[in-house]
Amino acid sequence: MNSITKKRLWTARVMSGLVILFMLFDGITKLLKLTVSVDGTLEMGFAEHHVAIIGFLALLSTILYALPQTSVLGAILLTGFFGGVIASHIRLDNPLFSHTLFPVYFAILTWGGIYLRDERLKNIFPIRQRRLINDHKDVDQNKN
Repeated sequence: MNSITKKRLWTARVMSGLVILFMLFDGITKLLKLTVSVDGTLEMGFAEHHVAIIGFLALLSTILYALPQTSVLGAILLTGFFGGVIASHIRLDNPLFSHTLFPVYFAILTWGGIYLRDERLKNIFPIRQRRLINDHKDVDQNKN
């Protein structure tokens, strides 16, 4: 039985879509070695010959994420990719909210998109909801 509402499904699609579009743009511009991508990658401390490799890995991870059958594997790979970006920003002492945490925002969108559309992930990582009953005791709604 599918318990995912249309609103939840569309929220998940928008979240995942933002990640996919951004990462496709990033990967393609790196593979094409556009000046903006090459300059940005050089500023991060990588050599120019790394740009295409990074672009390929970004595209591969994104394609795997976009395919429903391999979306969890793609999310894992993207999370690793984002971790590398975070480490690079920390090493360069870049601003926290605009640079260093930017990949964290995308990791949240990545996993949030899957979590909202895939019941299997919800079973693996349950987010417990608590409600207050009349006698003011917390009751776990997920318990039977």
